[in-house]
Amino acid sequence: MSLLRPFFGSTSNSWMRALFLFVVTWALFIYVFFIKLHNTQPNADADTITAKRINQALQLLEYSKQRNEELRQMIEKLSSDQIDKQSAQRLIEKLEFNLQNSINIQNQDAALADFMGAGDGDSGAEPYGMGGGGGMPVANALGYGAAGGAHEPSLEYELLRRRVQSNVGELWNYFSSELGKLRKRVAPTQAELAQDINEVLQLGAEHKRSLLNDIDRLRQVDGYEAWRHREARDLSDLMQRRLHFLQNPKDCANARKLVCKLNKGCGYGCQLHHVVYCFIVAYATERTMILKSRGWRYHKSGWEEVFQPVSETCLEADAAHASNWPGRHDMPVLVLPIIDSLMPRPPYLPLAIPEDLSPRLKRLHGDPIVWWIGQFLKYLLRPQKGTLDFLEAGRAKLGFKRPIVGVHVRRTDKVGTEAAFHPIEEYMTHVEDYFLTLEINGTTVPRRIFLASDDARAIEEARNKYPQYEIIGDPEVARMAAVSTRYTDTALNGIILDIHLLSLSDYLVCTFSSQVCRMAYEIMQTLYPDAAHRFKSLDDIYYYGGQNSHNREVVIEHAARNHEEIHMKAGDLVGVAGNHWDGYSKGKNTRTNQVGLFPSFKVVDKVETVKLPLYEQVQPV
Repeated sequence: MSLLRPFFGSTSNSWMRALFLFVVTWALFIYVFFIKLHNTQPNADADTITAKRINQALQLLEYSKQRNEELRQMIEKLSSDQIDKQSAQRLIEKLEFNLQNSINIQNQDAALADFMGAGDGDSGAEPYGMGGGGGMPVANALGYGAAGGAHEPSLEYELLRRRVQSNVGELWNYFSSELGKLRKRVAPTQAELAQDINEVLQLGAEHKRSLLNDIDRLRQVDGYEAWRHREARDLSDLMQRRLHFLQNPKDCANARKLVCKLNKGCGYGCQLHHVVYCFIVAYATERTMILKSRGWRYHKSGWEEVFQPVSETCLEADAAHASNWPGRHDMPVLVLPIIDSLMPRPPYLPLAIPEDLSPRLKRLHGDPIVWWIGQFLKYLLRPQKGTLDFLEAGRAKLGFKRPIVGVHVRRTDKVGTEAAFHPIEEYMTHVEDYFLTLEINGTTVPRRIFLASDDARAIEEARNKYPQYEIIGDPEVARMAAVSTRYTDTALNGIILDIHLLSLSDYLVCTFSSQVCRMAYEIMQTLYPDAAHRFKSLDDIYYYGGQNSHNREVVIEHAARNHEEIHMKAGDLVGVAGNHWDGYSKGKNTRTNQVGLFPSFKVVDKVETVKLPLYEQVQPV
């Protein structure tokens, strides 16, 4: 752009020349914009494209107004008698930069095509995160903005950002646990020291909240939030279209099928996870899943009266030609057992994700397997109109509104068998911590929770002990969730509503030993680009019943300090048994076969991938 300098010369009153430069910049900008706007997209819906382009035109014109104002101010300065040569030179260089960027649009086909494909988000029921709309900011699409003009984050950046967030939590888990033990030990004889420790804990908790708030703000302002929304939407759309293609073969009579019987002897969450497992096997073997649900213990008439059929065109399998798992590839119909009896066990069972989606999922999501499970639930749990009306009425009746924390208190048959008893105060400690984090910068947030339980007394107890909270919950639904009345139509409606509202919450406090809570967490992943950190479990880490091993890779070596800990070298794989939420996890080093404790921050999740069908008939957007 050195050709501009002779035109401007060294004078300080070159406003006419600057005006010429302004007009050239504007003309190029508008020319490129309308050329791109009028490019047709074959095989696309004309009305959708028109609406999309109008929206993009408004965004781009708004951006051009901002650039015009900036250029106008530059011209005024150039035309001022007070401007010196050095300032004029800086302004000319900035004008050259803006003009060069406008010209460069013509050579940014990939970036601009990406921009023209954005902004087609659904403004309906899926609130993709807290960062706003799904379209890419014009500044980023044109090469301006954060990260040197890049509008997509690197894998390394996203992994590091999420690791920092996780490690802040683990650091606090460690110090709060150790200081808590110390306070308890000195309290009987050294009350003053115990009080000092308590004050350190209080300020430390505030430090932790501030750091987590800063990390969340970093995510919102780093220039990549629009990409996260768009990528989440595109990936989900791809998966839903693949599942629809699988479930609606053109020739049902000759399509290979997999029969899934909804007869597992367990609760609602367990049964839904059984269907998801069947669906994963169907996806991996390219078989249309046939769901046999007549006589379902929760609703005798079957699945299709509550949720939409899993297929629109293919609902039956020829029982005469059915074979039990594993059968042969060419067998027309396979019948699948429950996951606990599955032999041989294929590598694509949870916690594995498809190899073809893994690069995108690893970059987008903090726990890809939860996203993967959530996509199957999204397809399966499409409600019939009656169910949808019930959910909407229930939400309105309870006065459910955000911000809100979902709390699930599992009692009755779980306590003493699969899970320990947790008092209501333990749940509410983490609820309060969440709201204090939201308020770290001085804002005031209404204290509101949705409390679901299979024990009606838990709701009344919470209301009595925490009157400063608006506690939304239906004791009658809780009573119907008791073991004696669990398998009824009324109880089914109640648990569907509970899971629905828990998944719509901003944050979950629960026990992951409960399948209801894990299911709400899985569904939550379909509502945000990444909701992996929107939970606090009082007991287990996330797991899928019947899963293959959960391995983590050691990134920082560890020398055991006592007989309870294990040695680890960088690169070791550790099979994780659980997180103790005190800075330590328990697991088995697969290299040494040692079982014991290790610092949680010294490992990262190993995302298991497996080759699955590519469904090339379903093209990405």
